[in-house]
Amino acid sequence: GVSSFQLHFADHDILTPGDAPDVLVAMNPAALKANIADVPRGGEIIVNTDEFTKRAMARVGYTSDPLTDGSLDGHRVHRVPLTTLTVEALKEFDLSRKEAERSKNMFALGLLS
Repeated sequence: GVSSFQLHFADHDILTPGDAPDVLVAMNPAALKANIADVPRGGEIIVNTDEFTKRAMARVGYTSDPLTDGSLDGHRVHRVPLTTLTVEALKEFDLSRKEAERSKNMFALGLLS
């Protein structure tokens, strides 16, 4: 299934999870489909473009590419090849591609910071 994690950034104490996220990081089409309804109009969506293949989109029921079909026009979409950038950032370390890819959550966190 689709997993998710919620983070809060602020210069003051945050005491509730809030009503809706300001930013959604969609690591794949399934995450976008499962969480897009929670993102308010005008919200930010960061999409890991490396995972938005025709096969991956079809597997979760997309009949057209949500990145190009206008269905996300009410949001500010940032297309980022998170997997590629993470693997590239870690290439100097002795990690397999699979091991490097496991760090993309931390890469995304750094991007948000």
